Amino acid sequence: MSRIPAISLDTATDATRPALEGVKKKIGFLPNVFTTLAQAPVAFDTYLQASAILGKTSLSAQEKEAVYLATSQVNGCDYCLSAHTMFAGKAGLSPQDIVAARHGELNAYAALARQLTETRGHLSDEQLAAARAAGIDDRKIIEVIALVAVQTLTNYLNNTALTDIDFPTVEA
Repeated sequence: MSRIPAISLDTATDATRPALEGVKKKIGFLPNVFTTLAQAPVAFDTYLQASAILGKTSLSAQEKEAVYLATSQVNGCDYCLSAHTMFAGKAGLSPQDIVAARHGELNAYAALARQLTETRGHLSDEQLAAARAAGIDDRKIIEVIALVAVQTLTNYLNNTALTDIDFPTVEA
């Protein structure tokens, strides 16, 4: 049971209801992470704006999902792993690719995300050189950092709230 209750569309404020309705229309249902995050309208709006802007990064959908999976695995977020396992499959990753991404082994983006999360951004010279040698330029390194930061927000929220998982369940 969730330790921070989700709100419903009926109890949403005028400030959050339109955004929640937009999420429901886009995804097909209203995931609990959004109705929990909407308890704090400023945090909810921050997340939605950051996510929309980060949708414009130079990374592909598969590369972004690899980042989300690796970050969520390190942070131990069952909710986000469950959600992004589904989204990664829709982006074209195979079940084997999803497992590899979770462990930072699918590609250089997953490895970088895992290292960033494990070290809290304190990459060694060797780790940074390895990312660059794998073709990740400085622009993409910074984009991965931004994706990890936003994913960490939802990881921490769901780990703290114990948000009820409303996706096919996967455990960290």
